[in-house]
Amino acid sequence: MRIDVAIADRVGIAHEILAQLARRALNVSAVEVEPPHVYIEAPALDAAGLEELRSDLLRIAGVESVDVLAMMPGARRRLYLDALLASQEDPVLAVDAAGLVVVANAAAVAASGLPEQRLVGLSLKALINDAALVDALIANGYRLPVSEVLINGEPFLFESVALQEEGGGMVAGAVLTLHAPHRLGERLSALQNYGSAGGFESILGESPAIRQLRQRAARMAQVDAPLLIHGETGTGKELLAHACHAGSRRREQPFFALNCAALPESLAESELFGYAPGAFTGALRGGKPGLLELADGGTVFLDEVGEMSPYLQAKLLRFLNDGSFRRVGGDRELKADVRIVSATHRALEQMVAAGSFRQDLLFRLDVLHLQVPPLRERTEDIVPLAEVFLARACAQTGRATARLTAAARAALLANPWPGNLRQLQNVIFRAVTMSEAALIDVGDLELAGAEAGTRAAPRAEEVQSLDEAVCGYEKALLQRLYPQYPSTRRLAERLKTSHSAIAQRLRKYGIGAA
Repeated sequence: MRIDVAIADRVGIAHEILAQLARRALNVSAVEVEPPHVYIEAPALDAAGLEELRSDLLRIAGVESVDVLAMMPGARRRLYLDALLASQEDPVLAVDAAGLVVVANAAAVAASGLPEQRLVGLSLKALINDAALVDALIANGYRLPVSEVLINGEPFLFESVALQEEGGGMVAGAVLTLHAPHRLGERLSALQNYGSAGGFESILGESPAIRQLRQRAARMAQVDAPLLIHGETGTGKELLAHACHAGSRRREQPFFALNCAALPESLAESELFGYAPGAFTGALRGGKPGLLELADGGTVFLDEVGEMSPYLQAKLLRFLNDGSFRRVGGDRELKADVRIVSATHRALEQMVAAGSFRQDLLFRLDVLHLQVPPLRERTEDIVPLAEVFLARACAQTGRATARLTAAARAALLANPWPGNLRQLQNVIFRAVTMSEAALIDVGDLELAGAEAGTRAAPRAEEVQSLDEAVCGYEKALLQRLYPQYPSTRRLAERLKTSHSAIAQRLRKYGIGAA
């Protein structure tokens, strides 16, 4: 039985309490004194004996109560500590001042490859491949920057928290936490992508082209093979790549993106493949894992892959062949299980013919293929997309919801959108930011001059009336769509209006044979 004796703290009271148990020849297996409590575990004490013992203990000056205890506080703390350590997916070690392992969680035992009884008591020098680093760690009171080490042949980044003796005295040891690159990748991916992208529901639009794209992409997402996405700038290639990751078996693993056009070759190489310790001046002491290591088990998206240098093309090809690579400045072969999704707006076949892109790499990247249609080829999505962007912009700027006028919708339909969705979103956001009106009109959109064959948005001083502006954009729209839908019925179906209304407008503007 375990008992909790509540006391008034005074010298000798614990000795007097234990003397009562000794007088009864009760074996005491554990005692914890934490004033105002003395906790006692006496296995042979039963309920009848407790009543007699309680009466004697309460006669001792300073004893206030005697109650049955379910668990000793020390055992409870050990239980909670074991549960806490077991819940940590990262390896955690506690070491003493000399660098000997005192406590290790299950993840640390697994990482070491040793039985727990052999790991506890082991020197860090026998566990970590870098004896000089261990010496520096101990000499500096377990205060060193995050460093990379090898344990049982596997790389880990470790950080240490020094433990000081009570009263701020000497360092008594430290708690070391080890981070595998892929675990860091999961956290970084979650931080970078939190709320930024979703699944295929984030691919907006209900045009036949977009519905077909979503269906095709959903099938390809489930096939664990390289995927090449082709489309103009601003069509949402990264959003589609993220949706394919979210729809794949790798959805719970990291997703990272690298823009190959935004970085010089050396920086792009170190970002993608990482670098070894001392690889170059200014490098982190322990080296740095690249996106391939961080995304192990997940997906890496290479945007604008056509801008990748010939050297990086060769290094990427080797990775695609067998999943192996070397860090910059490193000599150790590493492996990673990563799906590569790439994207480009360039004609890679023409680049192959010109000798600026490797044909063998194209074959490896273009196993699965998605073509994202430009906005001008799915004009039925323009106004619905604009209304979605308008609602988002109003919410983001904290203003009341605005609406598009008929003239503004006509202007949006007539614009060629060379920048696609990104341009449309920017135009709407700028209009919401600069206008306080409840209606967003043509002038608020500030559309630049259109390309050849389409009409530009007129300036306010050029417009004599609203009817004139609407007619101008209406005519430009019909001129652009009629060649694609060369009958009044097909054009009426495309614009979701009546056949007679389209026939009347075609005659009005002298378009076609109507």
